[in-house]
Amino acid sequence: MGFEVDFLSVGNSNGDAICVRYGTSELGYTIHITDGGYVETGQRIINHVNQHYGFNPFIANVVLSHQDGDHIAGLIPVVRYFDVGALWMNRPWLYAAELLGAFHGNYTAEGLRQAIRDAYPQLVELEALAIEKGIPIYETFAGSWIGNFLVLAPSRVRYLSLIPEFDRTPESYAKPVKGIFGKLLEVAKKVAAFFETWANEALQENPSPTSASNESCVVQLGVFDGKTVLLTADAGPMALSEAADTAARYGFLSAPAVIQVPHHGSRRNVTPSVLDKWLGAPLPEGAQTRGLAFCSVGDNKPEYPRKRVSNAFLRRGYPVYSTRGVAWLRHHENMPTRAGSAAEHVPFTSSYEE
Repeated sequence: MGFEVDFLSVGNSNGDAICVRYGTSELGYTIHITDGGYVETGQRIINHVNQHYGFNPFIANVVLSHQDGDHIAGLIPVVRYFDVGALWMNRPWLYAAELLGAFHGNYTAEGLRQAIRDAYPQLVELEALAIEKGIPIYETFAGSWIGNFLVLAPSRVRYLSLIPEFDRTPESYAKPVKGIFGKLLEVAKKVAAFFETWANEALQENPSPTSASNESCVVQLGVFDGKTVLLTADAGPMALSEAADTAARYGFLSAPAVIQVPHHGSRRNVTPSVLDKWLGAPLPEGAQTRGLAFCSVGDNKPEYPRKRVSNAFLRRGYPVYSTRGVAWLRHHENMPTRAGSAAEHVPFTSSYEE
């Protein structure tokens, strides 16, 4: 079975839009789209699919990793345009009755459900569009198979535990309160200089936590005749560690052929131990690569991927390729050849500021 993965540029800012096609010319191909970037990215996806996968093809599965705007907005025109077999996304309001005790106020289950729906208008719009077109919507929790993709995270239990901490959900007992002191700390942050060698890693084992929304991301592992593709979206260390545990239970925890660098190369989303779990321990300098890493980066985001992150991937045998300045990046195996965007991987950087 062949497969191809296209990481599309979403423009000036960071965001994700990923198109996957797999199968054979004899038996046919399956198209799998994950995330859609911004509203204008939707047309870019439509044009890309029509040009490279056959005009107006059937889209077997559309997956939303999480509800942030740089992932969901472009999926709305995609689902409106194409014939789609299934939409996979998690809707936090479905669990209002189970979470009632976690929220402040005199909510009823229906009142909390509506308050959460009101907080996510694009998610509601995507749901309504799918219902209008008769497209089934499925929960996306660890252990589900979406075609050749195994969902590794989040588990249902962990997802529900994160909902009260989402930025947009109503005030809850679990949501951290930043307060004036926290805001002052953010203002006080200064640029610092770093120096790394191949043997000396600056990536932190306990970075400042990423958002609860990011930790709720759907992490998927595509399995294609022994080769794997790990799609991480904006997942943080918690989600990636859970994903590794799920992969191990299913016998798929091994160095992937392709990995998406989480959250555009943010320094808060990966740790040395999580990368060791997924990619293996650091290799000697100049050793053969284990696979390839792709990072969705906005054209006007020169600070991404963070140098300590791209260095950490490169140490473990995964050169990082960025979508900055290209239309898309493609990895393919046993698929028809076609023109793509040329790119060079991010070099190892010893001296930098953050």
